[in-house]
Amino acid sequence: MSGAPAGPAPRSAAPRSADCSRCLALCCVGPGFAASADFAIDKPAGTPCPHLRADHACGIHAQLHERGFPGCVTFDCFGAGQQVVEVTFGGASRREPAMFAALEVLRPLHEVLALLDEAVASPAHGRAAADLRARVEEMVTRDAEALGTVDVGAVRREAGAVFDGMVAEAHAGHPSGDLRGRDLRGADLVGQDLRRRDLRAARLRGALLLGADLRGVDLDRAEMLGADLRGADVRGARLAGALLVTGPQLVAARGDAATTVPAHLRRPPHWIPSAP
Repeated sequence: MSGAPAGPAPRSAAPRSADCSRCLALCCVGPGFAASADFAIDKPAGTPCPHLRADHACGIHAQLHERGFPGCVTFDCFGAGQQVVEVTFGGASRREPAMFAALEVLRPLHEVLALLDEAVASPAHGRAAADLRARVEEMVTRDAEALGTVDVGAVRREAGAVFDGMVAEAHAGHPSGDLRGRDLRGADLVGQDLRRRDLRAARLRGALLLGADLRGVDLDRAEMLGADLRGADVRGARLAGALLVTGPQLVAARGDAATTVPAHLRRPPHWIPSAP
């Protein structure tokens, strides 16, 4: 028998990204939103969007930006929608009110799963990440009643501790040297020109980067967990080595062909092909 340590547990079949064709448009009915820069209209919770068709498809999907719904473009349930329909409710063909409560629990759990898939590669913290991932994967298979007992906040806090360790490990011995001054967790950087800031290995967890100018910025090993990148200009930015980036963050930003992205994420199709 080999003495090599066991690798991280393999990923389960629980989805990590949305497949709207396997959902019943739960996100177009359940959440409520107020008219804003993200949504062109007021929509009460539990009320179908007026653009929702009878076949559960969006009637303006190809024109969401132009029609004033960029919030719909950046939303991703991380596969929780089809999990609700196909697993929690056993392949239901019609929406039920209890589905919306299940979605509120499953969406953050599926986001945690997507992030833990990255964390399991950590040499020092991969085992803790794999253990938590296995427990969350069990949670997302529970029935609707059992889902209501899940403490989502506790799961997030435990995941946050794993991510803290993973980030600290990635930053240890970083060639940029002294990292003091790069702890920008929760910082308000809205609209700022950050092109001359050294953001390598920066802590940007929860930072507000709406409309920020990040053109050409090297974000190697920068922690991006929960950073708000809506409208941020990341053309030519180096995001391939950034930590804890999600697909919705990329979709919310403005990139181009010169922007590098993490290998496990897709380049948003609406990004311009090249810098002007």
